Amino acid sequence: MVSRSTTDTAGRADRSTPGRTAAVVVSVVFLLVGVAGFIPGLTTGLDGMRFAGHTSDAELLGVFQVSVLHNIVHLLFGALGLVLARSVAGARNFLVGGGAVYLVLWLYGLVISHDSPANFVPLNAADDWLHLGLGLGMIGLGLLTGRRR
Repeated sequence: MVSRSTTDTAGRADRSTPGRTAAVVVSVVFLLVGVAGFIPGLTTGLDGMRFAGHTSDAELLGVFQVSVLHNIVHLLFGALGLVLARSVAGARNFLVGGGAVYLVLWLYGLVISHDSPANFVPLNAADDWLHLGLGLGMIGLGLLTGRRR
């Protein structure tokens, strides 16, 4: 079997794998989304953004309800993913574990009333369905790209 490792200019082995690459890409997307949540034009209703809670009127791309807390969570999740993507096991754990977290968020969003104080993140219907897709997609990536050969 041919090894996928190459050697960089310093003579170190590059052990990039599809799982690590997937974890980095997902992490960077979370970082970009976290930053985008604070950018006028990408996020509507910034003047109505709250730190947390269902009363935040800001929407990323005019669709996904966000708050300062929601954006910070995206930034922290992306940073965690980059740290974990430094190893094959960490990348897999980030994708599968993070996907499981997003499936729990999806269920949480379905169970709570979006107008209740329990909706502290905040979440709307678009967020709920995005969380389902993220959860399934991340778990799928983690399982498919984390297989040992």
